[in-house]
Amino acid sequence: MVIILADDLGIGDVSAYNENAAWETPHIDRIASRGMLFTDAHTSAAICTPTRYSIMTGRYNWRSTRKSGGGDGYSPPLIEQERMTIAELFKDNGYATAWIGKWHLGWNWKLKSDRMITYDTKIRPDIDFSQPVTEGPRSQGFDYTYGIAASLSSPPFVYVENSQPTAIPEEISVNYDEKAFWRKGPIADNFRHVETLEHFTDRSVEYIKKQAGKDEPFFLYCALTAPHAPIIPTSEFIGSSNSTAYGDFVLLVDHVVGQITEAIESDKRLENTLIIFTSDNGQSPRADFDDDELPLAGHSGSYIYRGKKFDIFEGGHRVPFIASWPGKIQAGSHSNEIICTTDFMSTAADLVGVDLPSDAGEDSYSILPVLLGKRYNKPLREATVHHSSNGRFAIRQGDWKLILWPGSGGWAFPATEEDMRGLPPFQLYNLAKDPGETTNVMANFPDRVRALKDLLERYVREGRSSPGKRQQNDGPESWPQLGWIESDWRGRIEIQ
Repeated sequence: MVIILADDLGIGDVSAYNENAAWETPHIDRIASRGMLFTDAHTSAAICTPTRYSIMTGRYNWRSTRKSGGGDGYSPPLIEQERMTIAELFKDNGYATAWIGKWHLGWNWKLKSDRMITYDTKIRPDIDFSQPVTEGPRSQGFDYTYGIAASLSSPPFVYVENSQPTAIPEEISVNYDEKAFWRKGPIADNFRHVETLEHFTDRSVEYIKKQAGKDEPFFLYCALTAPHAPIIPTSEFIGSSNSTAYGDFVLLVDHVVGQITEAIESDKRLENTLIIFTSDNGQSPRADFDDDELPLAGHSGSYIYRGKKFDIFEGGHRVPFIASWPGKIQAGSHSNEIICTTDFMSTAADLVGVDLPSDAGEDSYSILPVLLGKRYNKPLREATVHHSSNGRFAIRQGDWKLILWPGSGGWAFPATEEDMRGLPPFQLYNLAKDPGETTNVMANFPDRVRALKDLLERYVREGRSSPGKRQQNDGPESWPQLGWIESDWRGRIEIQ
């Protein structure tokens, strides 16, 4: 099994989804032509770190200690050491396991001392880069690991292989260009931002070819660093999209996906390989700072959906999700099943033929029946919970989506208290009739609002949304308080 995870790629950035895209993504589209394209797939959150937590654990990110926002390159480990991960599940069932790319789930750097260093008002620890990191991907079930701590815009800029930094930074890197932006911090002499994406690609291809010659199956989690900022297409892709630098960068991502899939498809020993391509959230607002270049090119990275990365609206968490498995998944097929990135865990368990323990994959449902074309009389998921960067919630069941907040919960309008003044406390949309979330029908369906709100509260209090034994959420015992999913800046609001 190979998971290729793009970083901040919008559903409308893939031409297989968007007939009006300003460019074509032939390699990603080819996976769809050989397999199944999901039209209603979602990340567990509209931001990087929380989604990655859910991919690894099959658990909603807000059940962890992180209730909002994302981490950076200095963040401590987010995944609890005792919690089962998808890599541990595969490893315990005879698979070789590897992670290559962007981790963004925290690990422990070894510190020289308690002294702190200031970079542009940011206070950072004094790291000893000669020592291995601890409680990183190697501690979470991956045999081979190679990559960076966080986003390509977040220092320290150091490759870490099997927990050991590959070089000791002796310089401080800074770049304030609006598009090609990264933050000030330590950078190793073997680290070049513009080379990172293809560097990870080469490593992934090398790993695939090496494993092809072995008898044991393998699981590769290839977490790309693009098209997340810095937006830095390599020279051969500059101008290739006839649109913007971001469009060029997306085509570089497509090229990378082509290289990885070609390594698999060109080797008959790898015919029995399930490839899944998706993204960690919707297109970032940073893809188009002025919000005018991409529209001038006739392109919308969110396609017909409202909002972008960070937002509770569909554009924040509805993502491309494509699966290919020769002989198993019907070529050129489509599915409108509502699925979530938490579903990787139960799908993996289904693939290897084991049952998950009650304290693993609490929000995960196997999508294997859908992949294999089996038909059921009801949806796989009872309902799906969405989460914004600011920690705001929504719940989706069938065509209905209830947002328990007056605004976007992220960057899009309405975001500020002033923006939300006078708005209804919640938002209810029928996505079948209104996929763009333009008309709030909360006042028309009070029973629907109450039922969805009650279901979400049950999911939170039971510590799970899939069938099974009740579990505990992490964090303060006082969480969630009565007003946690309501308009807390107005006080408690009852639905009459």
